Amino acid sequence: MGKILVTGVAGFIGFYFAKALLDRGKEVIGIDNLSDYYDVTLKKDRLIQLQKCDRFYFQRLDLSDRSGVSNLFADFCPEKVVHLAAQPGVRYSLKNPQPYVDSNIVGTFNVLEGCRHAEVKHLVFASSSSVYGANKKQPFSIKDNVDRPVSLYAATKKASELMVHSYSHLYNIPATGLRFFTVYGPWGRPDMAPFIFTKAILEDRPINVFNYGKMRRDFTYIDDIVMGIIKVLDKIPQRSTHNQSELDPTPGNSCAPYKIYNIGNNKPIELLYFIEQIEKTIGKKATKNLLPMQPGDVLETYADLTETIAEIGFEPTTSIESGIPRFVDWYRSYYRV
Repeated sequence: MGKILVTGVAGFIGFYFAKALLDRGKEVIGIDNLSDYYDVTLKKDRLIQLQKCDRFYFQRLDLSDRSGVSNLFADFCPEKVVHLAAQPGVRYSLKNPQPYVDSNIVGTFNVLEGCRHAEVKHLVFASSSSVYGANKKQPFSIKDNVDRPVSLYAATKKASELMVHSYSHLYNIPATGLRFFTVYGPWGRPDMAPFIFTKAILEDRPINVFNYGKMRRDFTYIDDIVMGIIKVLDKIPQRSTHNQSELDPTPGNSCAPYKIYNIGNNKPIELLYFIEQIEKTIGKKATKNLLPMQPGDVLETYADLTETIAEIGFEPTTSIESGIPRFVDWYRSYYRV
């Protein structure tokens, strides 16, 4: 049984995905730099859950450490790699751009070099719905042009897709990119809306609601995200033999052994309705500061799942109405409120 390397294993998605692999009897090598971008205690508590399994090995490592990453690949020779590590957050990138270059570009390059030399059988990597940027056509399709990012975070994710494609083409590395749409659920990130709103409402503090709440997001529950990655992991892309991308040159296809998929809920929810579901679960109304749009934000995200459903059989099953109570229940239990 081949080892699977998961980068960003102490992160929200990385933690859930590694746990799913361990539950399936896999051997997992997890790496994370335990960045203090948000509460490190939460990351360490996720790791404690994973370290209960003797098939899990953890190494603290920053992906910008080229020799460290190279040594890790040489020591463990992973069969497959799931690259989830990244510096996240659109708004943080407005004031602190450097970590995005270090992690999302330099870090991805070092992972690609590791995959090349270790002859990894499949690289699955996290992209983001943010790459759709200023696109107006809905829903967002993998066939759409994504050359107009509106944040540095989005630009680094687009850059990662291009870098991975070049390595896939040049070195025949099978690679699949997943554009995640607004992931939420228990153990979620403190910088995300569900966490921020739940914490503020419980503490009787006002919440900032940008664009006066007139935004829609394709909120996707963590279990659906993980199932999407699981389905993709064993579906290894093949190099095209008939030059389909030359016959039909769209951003969603390639002659290389490379694929891109949207992983979303396919049901955009207005922000004010999302807040209502948190209020309903908590049993308390929020005090809202209605504010204008922030730079880097987009009005709506909406995943076109046509290829994702047809090619990997992915269909989300968790509604906002059932997902939000699960998150709030976890929050109250974890923070004892």
